[in-house]
Amino acid sequence: MHLERGQVAVVTGAASGIGRGLANAFAARGLDVVLADIETAPLAEAVTEVEKHGAGALGVPTDVTDLAQVQALASSTLDRFGRIDVICNNAGVASLGPYAWETPEADWQWVLSVNLGGVINGIRAFVPHLVAQNSGHVVNTASMAAVSVTSRHAPYVASKFAVAGLSEALRAELDHAAPNVGVTIVYPGTTNTNIAMAHRNRPASLPMGSFEITDDVMGEVLAWAGAISGPAVEPEQAAESVVRAVEAGRLHVTANGSSAAVRALIDPLLADFEHG
Repeated sequence: MHLERGQVAVVTGAASGIGRGLANAFAARGLDVVLADIETAPLAEAVTEVEKHGAGALGVPTDVTDLAQVQALASSTLDRFGRIDVICNNAGVASLGPYAWETPEADWQWVLSVNLGGVINGIRAFVPHLVAQNSGHVVNTASMAAVSVTSRHAPYVASKFAVAGLSEALRAELDHAAPNVGVTIVYPGTTNTNIAMAHRNRPASLPMGSFEITDDVMGEVLAWAGAISGPAVEPEQAAESVVRAVEAGRLHVTANGSSAAVRALIDPLLADFEHG
């Protein structure tokens, strides 16, 4: 997709991390940007930051788990700028916890409703506009956890595998319905964001359970993180990789994910299928 001044990008989870990096990267290329996030104060700061690029910017407080709010985000975008060219379904949370069979229902609900439900809502609210105009691009943020597996993160891993599969299905459907609408799946490796503090936005209706993060547990997580990616990157680096992938029309992108980690998942799968 050729990015140019006058186009409009919408980014969820835009108040921090990769989302904020994406908002700035699009603005630096001359696009107007609509920033959505559940945190209002950081969202206002991010809008001010984007405006320094000379781009038009609009902040819309949004809970991506609520379809009505995501539909309102689309309406606000059209009311302000009259068009939609890129939608980045980027908002996400992580929950470090016990084994899958011990994970509280509230953890499953929270992580899946944001990471998967938020992408579904973004697709439902925005893709019809892109299909109608047969142009634009959809960016869905998955994770290296969508192509590799660790313990202690079952809800997160499940949500990110689902995002990758959903995005592949979306690509196949758009090939028929609107071939000029692109899709990019993002697989970030370790990135210097504050996702580990995602519980700051956790709804009171889904309270955290008690779980002791022992040295052994943290060792498992750190070993996995080291295996799936190279050195940690800054959100701005990751965002630049994503925007370049949009420009190139690439389906998959990661700033620092390890191909070895992907092969560790795929090779045994192929071997098992070959054995019947």
